[in-house]
Amino acid sequence: MATIKSTDENFDTLVKENKILICDFWATWCNPCLQIAPHLEALSDELKDKCVISKHNIDEEPNFPTKFGVRGIPTMLLFKDGELKSTKVGATTKSNIKSWIEENLI
Repeated sequence: MATIKSTDENFDTLVKENKILICDFWATWCNPCLQIAPHLEALSDELKDKCVISKHNIDEEPNFPTKFGVRGIPTMLLFKDGELKSTKVGATTKSNIKSWIEENLI
């Protein structure tokens, strides 16, 4: 399972329909965003039974990043049972992202 695209139109539905949703706010011109993209793709496969990972382009879909106060990218928001549970800002390693996700699954 690959990452899915979230939009301003489907964002609320994705949060409601998935027990755990990680949303990556990114842009095509953001090098750190591009650095973590392969990590998120790999983790979407590794953790497919535990969570859904979506990518939200802040240039194409600006409303929800503003709603959640996203000031720097990449910013990853983790929603559990429809509520924002954790935020991670900045590029990091695949193992750090995986650890962050797993510690929030409890």
